[in-house]
Amino acid sequence: MMLSFLPQEVAGSLGMSEAAAVILQLLGALYLGFAMINWTARANLIGGIYSRPVALGNLAHFVIAALALAKLSFKTPALHYLWVAALIYSAFAVLFAYVFFTTPDLKSKYN
Repeated sequence: MMLSFLPQEVAGSLGMSEAAAVILQLLGALYLGFAMINWTARANLIGGIYSRPVALGNLAHFVIAALALAKLSFKTPALHYLWVAALIYSAFAVLFAYVFFTTPDLKSKYN
C-alpha cells in the first residue's frame, strides 16, 4: 500500500531518484491489483477450469519473479536476501503450478 500512495517518500528513504518513484508506484499498483483479484476470488474453487485466469495470473507472476530473482542471485551471490526471496517465489510458483495443472475435488458443502 505504501508503494501506491507514498512512492516519493519510499524512493527518498531508499536513496532512489524521482523517476524510480514512478516505477515503485506502478509496482505498488500491480501488487494492489493482484491482492484485489485474489481477495475477490477467495471463496471460489481454484484449479482445473475453475477460476483459471486467477491461477494463471498468479502462476505467471511467481514464475517470472522467481526467474528474475534467481538470475540476480547468481550475479550477486553475496546478497543472501535475494536467495531467500528467490526460494520463496519459487515455492509459490510450484504451488500455483500444482493448482493450475490439477483438478480440485468437487465436494459440496451440502453433502
